[in-house]
Amino acid sequence: MRLPNLTPVGIREFRIPGLRALGPGSVSSLLKIALDVAYWLLALITGVLVVIFFVSMFIPLENLNVTVSDDSGGKALPLTRPLLLFAVGAFSAYFGGFMLILRNLRMIFRTLTIGDPFQPGNVRRLRQIGLILAIVTGGVWATQGLVAARLANGVMESQGLGDLLTPGFSVMIVLVLAEVFREGARLRREAELTI
Repeated sequence: MRLPNLTPVGIREFRIPGLRALGPGSVSSLLKIALDVAYWLLALITGVLVVIFFVSMFIPLENLNVTVSDDSGGKALPLTRPLLLFAVGAFSAYFGGFMLILRNLRMIFRTLTIGDPFQPGNVRRLRQIGLILAIVTGGVWATQGLVAARLANGVMESQGLGDLLTPGFSVMIVLVLAEVFREGARLRREAELTI
């Protein structure tokens, strides 16, 4: 059964000869390789940060300072164990969150490279990406506000609600894409049942 062409009048499909979007040897397979490299790089960085987190519980910190600065100057603060653990833990969570996003993207692109994107698992993966992106965005926003209020008062400014517009919009786009994939999977199921 062949579906009718539903392209609106006046809109033409943009194609580069010999360049496919789906399947083996396509653009999606090249992007999957790039995602694989980025994932393993982030996994390495996250692993190193977790090791640093546990090692930093035992290293001596006497007479160490950290300087928080902006364009007009800076402020030297003593480096305390809670401050060090907070910083390394925050970076570990940040990179770990993006590692989880890349893991889900790799699985989505795996389905693109086999030419079957509308699988129910991709809906779940896109929802997880949206949730993780929202948590990472909220965590960065809250952490920067905490650092600005407690550690770098007068040197660093906390983010305003306006700084959440672009990341919030990105989260909504990912969640809408999840619903598009859900609808595509439903239509594919219905088409398989009618054939």
